[in-house]
Amino acid sequence: MKCSILHESAGRLRVRLHCPAMTLRQADVLEYYLRAVDGVTEVKVYDRTRDAVVCFACGRGDVIAALAAFSFPRAEAMDLVPEHTSRALNREFEDKLTMTVARRMVSRLFLPAPVTTALAVIRSVKYIREGLSALWHGRLSVAVLDATAVTVSMARGDFATAGSVMFMLRLGEILEEWTHKKSVADLAGAMSLHVDQVWLQAGGTEVLTPIDAVRAGDRIVIRTGSVIPLDGRVAGGEAMVNQSSMTGESMPVAKRPGSYVYAGTVVEEGQCVVCVEKASGGGRYDRIVRMIEESEKLKSTAEDRASRLADRLVPYTLGGTALTYLLTRNVTKTLSVLMVDFSCALKLAIPIAVLSAMRECSGHHISVKGGRFMEAVAQADTIVFDKTGTLTYATPRVAEIVPFGGRDPQEMLRLAACLEEHYPHSMANAVVEEARARGLSHEEYHSQVQYVVAHGISSMVEGEKVLIGSAHFVFEDEGCRVPEGEDEKFRTLSPAYSHLYLCIAGELAAVICIHDPLRREARDAVAALHACGIGKVVMMTGDNRQTAQAVAREVGVDAVYAEVLPEDKAAFIRSEKAAGRTVIMVGDGVNDSPALSEADAGVAISTGAAIAREIADITIASEDLFELVTLRRLSQALMARIHRNYRFIVGFNLSLILLGVAGLLPPTTSALLHNMSTLGISLKSMTDLSPELPSPTPAER
Repeated sequence: MKCSILHESAGRLRVRLHCPAMTLRQADVLEYYLRAVDGVTEVKVYDRTRDAVVCFACGRGDVIAALAAFSFPRAEAMDLVPEHTSRALNREFEDKLTMTVARRMVSRLFLPAPVTTALAVIRSVKYIREGLSALWHGRLSVAVLDATAVTVSMARGDFATAGSVMFMLRLGEILEEWTHKKSVADLAGAMSLHVDQVWLQAGGTEVLTPIDAVRAGDRIVIRTGSVIPLDGRVAGGEAMVNQSSMTGESMPVAKRPGSYVYAGTVVEEGQCVVCVEKASGGGRYDRIVRMIEESEKLKSTAEDRASRLADRLVPYTLGGTALTYLLTRNVTKTLSVLMVDFSCALKLAIPIAVLSAMRECSGHHISVKGGRFMEAVAQADTIVFDKTGTLTYATPRVAEIVPFGGRDPQEMLRLAACLEEHYPHSMANAVVEEARARGLSHEEYHSQVQYVVAHGISSMVEGEKVLIGSAHFVFEDEGCRVPEGEDEKFRTLSPAYSHLYLCIAGELAAVICIHDPLRREARDAVAALHACGIGKVVMMTGDNRQTAQAVAREVGVDAVYAEVLPEDKAAFIRSEKAAGRTVIMVGDGVNDSPALSEADAGVAISTGAAIAREIADITIASEDLFELVTLRRLSQALMARIHRNYRFIVGFNLSLILLGVAGLLPPTTSALLHNMSTLGISLKSMTDLSPELPSPTPAER
């Protein structure tokens, strides 16, 4: 498309497109197209003027070439624009704000007094009705203050002041709604499922298929611990589904043939076949927005305290108003008290600070489900780590395959991969990846697999029972045995590795040795957590004691517990909480789910099991454990900001009231300063916390 360069400086271009007009959608298409160009660092598109400002660190020619190759149909086909952007939301409220101010100016400059009086009376109905409704339901809220201020002005015949009061109230309403909706939209836009592939039923078998290729009417198979990526109805099987993220239900719900299931929910137990009704992404964003707006999880203790304080201050404001009138008999001074309340700022700025902090966390690859959990992280003094996939890398590898009973190690690996590929966990992924690297095809040739949480997998292959899992599962629970004459071989297995035991027909067939290297940053991250005020760092794992203790010594944790079951982890966290500690749990597997649910803040690794991510309150990317340190510091900075907001709101608004009572500020000026301060502190609360954090340590750099 043709365009003209309007201005140019080092690393920055302002261009104007040669097109008759630009819609909001087209502006988004252009913006995300340019953002996708390698080396482009920032893009702003102005639809009204058809201008684009591009900041870049690449060659100027690359940007010019991208602009020359641009066309709206071609860029639209690239599908770069997310389901929702903030451009339409911003335009909606910009227009509301502009029209409100324009109407006010026209009314003041051109309309005769009788007309402005009539308009004031009509507009007052809304505020008076809301105030009366609050009183009818026994609530002394801000609506009562607003209605009183409007009514007193009109009762005095001062319709100009009444109009000014309602104009300021309307501006405040627009700005409050705008800032809140923008915060929610930014946060919802940062949340996604991150599901790339699904098991699709096709021709009597299951095929691993990209999710983008799934269409309405297709049937997909969802097993224990996996996320349901698309909306649909259960066509076969039964499953217990955790759908708290969509409906707020705390207990899993039984889903049978004919039941509807939602994208983003997780199968806790069982297996089901889902007939897809909506293609990828349909309806997901809107449900996330509703979840954010309605979920009680969003409210931290600080938010609850602010809301309660705001309501408790209303009677004092009304009492101060009455006292001012009794002492001064001056209605103007009385209105000055009514026009200032603490509720707006307390109920807006503090929730926005929380939403903004959650959005900022998403920029650090940290997904937080509510302010309550950031508050818990800020206050935590104990953190519990799972080992595999958490303190160790999420991509362990197969180091050795030790066959028993004269079995072929290649065939044993093929069989293990065939079973493990259905259950995404770091050790299962290692088995599947090793089979792929060796070129071993492992088509489905077993019956339905059954996953036993924290133990292993059971299935039937050619009429024989096949098990793969932990030593506790195969030897103690299932009673399998080591082949005769191979006890010494079994006893000399290297303790440096984690072990998966494969048994066929009750006899050990192979041991798959998994090398699970420690994360290079694990020791420094644990030290940084100690430096941030975490007094007790614990590692709990189902792995053998020798391996666990070796890892614990290298990482520098304060305590280690090995060969534990999921219920043991949860019981330990309950005991710590009973002792008055605030506990964070970090894990990535299905077996970590009870502990994640029990902790004050459960943190899941993004590459872990879907059920762990669903139950957890916070999810971090798997690349770097220092994200936990970042989370801790952001949480502490958020709580510091909330306390600063408290002090400013109370101090500033109290000053306005005193100045009004002293006759130094008229009511309209008090209202203006009050609303501007509310907007100002709300905008400040929307800014990033990162500049307020302490400098990173050398290890973090």
